[in-house]
Amino acid sequence: MTASQSFDITIIGERINPGFKSTKALFDNSDLPGVQALAVKQAEAGASYLNVNIGARALTDPVFLAEAIQAIQAVVTLPLSFDVPSVQTHELCLQTYDPARAGGALPIVNSITEHRWGAMSLYRERPFKVIVMASERVEDGVAKNNKSATEIAGTARRAALRLQRDHGMALDDIIIDLSVSAIIADTEGLNRATLEAVKLIGSDPQLKGLHMMGGLSNIGQQLPPKAADGSDLKHDLENAFLTLAVPYGFDTVLGTPWRGYAPLAQDNYVLKAYQNFLEQTGSNALRAVRKLYKA
Repeated sequence: MTASQSFDITIIGERINPGFKSTKALFDNSDLPGVQALAVKQAEAGASYLNVNIGARALTDPVFLAEAIQAIQAVVTLPLSFDVPSVQTHELCLQTYDPARAGGALPIVNSITEHRWGAMSLYRERPFKVIVMASERVEDGVAKNNKSATEIAGTARRAALRLQRDHGMALDDIIIDLSVSAIIADTEGLNRATLEAVKLIGSDPQLKGLHMMGGLSNIGQQLPPKAADGSDLKHDLENAFLTLAVPYGFDTVLGTPWRGYAPLAQDNYVLKAYQNFLEQTGSNALRAVRKLYKA
């Protein structure tokens, strides 16, 4: 790939989420036409799926959740991804979702973990694709955060093979979510572990056909808008991560479709500074972060 090309990736549109102030205002006002306009904008910008997350209201107002799904499907033909807080709300989403409005495409249940596997009880009645969070594992019955590449890749492998074995799921219907941490306080090499896990998962012959994804918006959290060379720091950081991850099978992004994602040239300032950051830990990592935006 050259810097003039775009990545060959699947984009799950992230904007129907109260984490965005403008979207929260839509939910606070029960503005379904506004939600529809946001769905259309993401579809027209190239999203392949739309993630639907109405926050805590999913638990307190199931009627609004169903109305939101129906309103979105009334104006776009993309399949939906449901990011809701309980098995019961996932069940409502799957009951409400109309596959015919999406050309027969399966929806996505976002997300399960080894510790929160309950939504898989719904699979036999209404099949779906699934996003598995590889950021935590179960050890001796206790959920623990994964911090190393081997822990992340091991969790991904166990979950994928379990879904195959117990539910007959095709690997093409399984998406592993590899958390992309904010670099501002990453003194433990979490970004490095994620990228190393991408390589481990991508090279595992038993996982051929599996999809890997992540939400990129966290990576530049709390950083200034401009890099030391004047470029868009946060956007270039997202593309720097993808430049390193996509060649090893990372093929899906939970992101904003109209931002555009493209590989960076090897001499790109942010890419080189990010690669330097990946080699550091502790206080050296913090100093490496500052080099991104301080000449």
